[in-house]
Amino acid sequence: MGIQPLKDNVLISPIKESEKTKTEAGIYLPESAEGMNERPQIGKVVEVGESNKIQVKKGQKVIYNKYSGTEIKLDGKDFLIVKSDDILAVIKK
Repeated sequence: MGIQPLKDNVLISPIKESEKTKTEAGIYLPESAEGMNERPQIGKVVEVGESNKIQVKKGQKVIYNKYSGTEIKLDGKDFLIVKSDDILAVIKK
């Protein structure tokens, strides 16, 4: 990746709505009309800053605050840079 977050920032790749509404059996659930324009709140950690305060690791799926972070676009893909404090939970399988 061509970007390294500084301090306690984390680079997240947001997971699209259609990716998170897939059931374990592989069936995609239809998106609701009211949720189509909202930002996703689940993403995958791509890079982490160098602060000891960061509790997430590269590759983990996380839930983050709805309106947190700065949206950026790299190589045609959407990413989000958020403070580690704005990450609410790690999704475990």
